[in-house]
Amino acid sequence: MPSNQELYKRIFTPPDRAVDIAALVKEAKDVLHKNWTGSFTVPSVNLYPHQWSWDSAFITIGYSHYNQNRAQQELSRLISGQWSNGMIPQIIFNPQADEDDYFPGPDFWGTDCTPVASVKPRTSGVCQPPLHATALLFVLVNAEDQNKAVNFAKRIFPKLKAWHNFLYRERDPANEGLVYIRHPWASGMDNSPGWDQVLKKIDLDQGDLPDYQRKDLQKGGKIEERPSDYSYDHYVKLLTFFKKRRYNENKIRKDGCPFMVQSVLFNSILCKAGRDLALIAEWLGEDPIPFHHQSNMTAKGVNKKLWNEEHNIYLDYDLANDQLLDGHSLAGFLPMYADIPSPRRAQKMFDYLDTGSFCNLHDECLAIPSYDRRESNFNSKKYWRGPIWINLNWMLYNGLRRYGHWKYVRLIRNSILYLAERSGFYEYYDPITGEGIGEENFSWSAALFLDLINFKRQQEAKKTGKEDNI
Repeated sequence: MPSNQELYKRIFTPPDRAVDIAALVKEAKDVLHKNWTGSFTVPSVNLYPHQWSWDSAFITIGYSHYNQNRAQQELSRLISGQWSNGMIPQIIFNPQADEDDYFPGPDFWGTDCTPVASVKPRTSGVCQPPLHATALLFVLVNAEDQNKAVNFAKRIFPKLKAWHNFLYRERDPANEGLVYIRHPWASGMDNSPGWDQVLKKIDLDQGDLPDYQRKDLQKGGKIEERPSDYSYDHYVKLLTFFKKRRYNENKIRKDGCPFMVQSVLFNSILCKAGRDLALIAEWLGEDPIPFHHQSNMTAKGVNKKLWNEEHNIYLDYDLANDQLLDGHSLAGFLPMYADIPSPRRAQKMFDYLDTGSFCNLHDECLAIPSYDRRESNFNSKKYWRGPIWINLNWMLYNGLRRYGHWKYVRLIRNSILYLAERSGFYEYYDPITGEGIGEENFSWSAALFLDLINFKRQQEAKKTGKEDNI
């Protein structure tokens, strides 16, 4: 284990001299190959035996650089579970896996109680951040066979249009351009401290809580790294609330769903995906204007309602209690990923990011923890409460590029290279030591590493006039 000083020097050493990139690229591809089931890619073979929505979008981005067929299959299989109302569910269950392999499984979700749910394949009853149009754009841009990619895009474009329309129709009742999520699982950041404020107000009537057994801890997950039983009780309580209302969006809302949050991360991803869907529409000869309108509305909503001037960060909004949530997550900087803040506001955000709360360029630190290090509920090893996540850093990396913060872009890129070499492709990492935590051989970490390296090499190819792809 290197000292902090050695680590700091390593991060700012040109990565091609410090890291065997070719070996890491091979390792990343091997991770995706091992997790490929024949029709989709699991996040990891141990704990996550099904297909997850935003995981598959990230995985598609990785595949797009070297395996067009896999990239298209990944998205196709995911969209096969789309509900008739347009929702793309969080989980598309693997029919080859046992019900007991994961909790909550398809029977516990019980989505067969609603006529709009997918029957085959079976799914969960919540969604995840809508990265899918962005993933499809990667497929189009990187395709070796352009005709094949365009024909594929034509087939799924109506599905993605229906997905975005579902979100604005069913999850934006006040027409603010901001959609809400109704479960922490829908955020992607399941166990973020930002949700504590909402969850503690939910009455946990044990008589209304069904018996259940967590599988994550039985499969080797450590309680000090995973969400608490208290959090899981809240997750299950919300699931029961939805199931009793047969997953009817209108009834869930009108009956006072206790978790209705306008998430910064979800809406930033939706805004970027809407702009990407507009580009896809132009590519296919479709009308891009509706998608521009939706994404512009979302950008205005994020700026108007979610900005916190006191701390220079965007915060989630709790609709059930009509207040901003006081949780300083890395997600609060990700409107930069969607080009939402003005340059002046983005500079204010950067000034907060570039401190000891997250990672100061002049400190000896790895980029970038998922939560403010100086907050009392920061935890370097606890799920979504402080560890480094490659997917959030990938979005921040792309956002900071938009605003020209190149030294910090380099810090993120070289930190990811270091983490991959030091620990391999883990689910998340300790921001203090660089230790891999959670599941090893994790698909989105491998996939986004491939995109990161490919972007770097494409930029170098432009300078030298030579192609240098993965």
